[in-house]
Amino acid sequence: MPNVQGFIGIGVLIAIAWMLGPRRKSLDWKLIAGGLSLQVAAALLMLRVPITADAMQYLAFGIAGVIGRADAGISFVFGSLGDTSGSWGFIFAVRVLSIIIFFASLMGVLYYLGVMPRVIAAFAWVLRRTLGVTGAEATAMASNVFVGQTEAPLCIKPLLDTMTRAQLMTLMVGGFATIAGSVLAGFVMFLAPAAAADADQATQAAAAAVRAEWIRHLLTASVMSAPAAFVMARLLVPETDTPPDEHVAALKPLDPPANLFDAAAIGATDGLRLALNVAAMLIAFVSLIALIDWPLRALGEWAPIAQALDARGVDELSMKVIFGWLLAPLAWTMGVPWAECTFFGSLLGEKIVVTEFIAYLSLASDINTESPVLSPRSARMAAYALCGFANFASIGIQIGGLSALAPGRRRDFVQLALRAMIGGAMASWMTACIVGVML
Repeated sequence: MPNVQGFIGIGVLIAIAWMLGPRRKSLDWKLIAGGLSLQVAAALLMLRVPITADAMQYLAFGIAGVIGRADAGISFVFGSLGDTSGSWGFIFAVRVLSIIIFFASLMGVLYYLGVMPRVIAAFAWVLRRTLGVTGAEATAMASNVFVGQTEAPLCIKPLLDTMTRAQLMTLMVGGFATIAGSVLAGFVMFLAPAAAADADQATQAAAAAVRAEWIRHLLTASVMSAPAAFVMARLLVPETDTPPDEHVAALKPLDPPANLFDAAAIGATDGLRLALNVAAMLIAFVSLIALIDWPLRALGEWAPIAQALDARGVDELSMKVIFGWLLAPLAWTMGVPWAECTFFGSLLGEKIVVTEFIAYLSLASDINTESPVLSPRSARMAAYALCGFANFASIGIQIGGLSALAPGRRRDFVQLALRAMIGGAMASWMTACIVGVML
């Protein structure tokens, strides 16, 4: 039955997107069907077909090994603070934010060497050939799979002023539906913390295997959400104009690094900026949640409400509980067993209202307890559903970043931003629905 529920969720999400859009007769149902088909094909290739699934597993192990090499830099700078076996345990700022800096530097090197541009071009070619989208849309979407929502538009900056509203919506939904490679590395550290430095070889190998498994799922999520973003974008804003002529292949990166070392240094600096931004957002939002939960807990102690909470097995009233109640029906349509829907729904709510970092922290806390609420299948589905930048804070980040690149289109960015964020969230949720059918 849970596998069948996933099909219900796909239908519900498409219906919601259709209702939020203008409902014009010009909807490109061929692209929508093609996007869904490409999502299913990607899931089959990356999770079910033995040859490609094994290749993904080897790639994930390779990435896990690369992430593990960051321990050398962490130990050099922070000393024993980087060892999770110490009395201080797991320190977020040391273990996670340092990984983001290292991975951002590595991505800078890969861009300079031409590896990432070739990967992006290949993925863009697949999107363009299978979905019939424009080169600008395909290139930006492919970039979003690997870099952040403010970096991806740089590859099509000269085209932003002349792109149609439907193309802009596709660009923005893609930014909200996917995550950057450097952030992916941070999420992996949440879900699969590194083994202690003094752990035996078997323990370290087991930890590496768990980390590789989560990397495989997060990579699959980001790839699958690209065609899903096209589906949601076209439902929300159908293409009614004629896209302008474009010459994406001729676009060159702005201010390229002078050499390999410059690329690594620039990447590290960008990673530091991102890590500090993540730290600031977490400090602010965790504190704000605690502030909001304070009166909610007091309200939950009022006798009538306390009795109602007790009847539902809830200890105290909080934002997380409210999110869970509101989004539990949606979680059920996605294929989650009803007993787990409240917690699953709370993760979806945390991701949108707060940030995906908070939601992944909550998921990781549940996964790493002795008696988790979510089953292994539901936990994997949650990882897919949370894999994207769709939250209220990202609306401001994306509007600011895009407006700096194309000031004349700021009004369009502002008008499209909220629906684009919702579309990005629903793209990630649709990915979770499809994966849930296959798990």
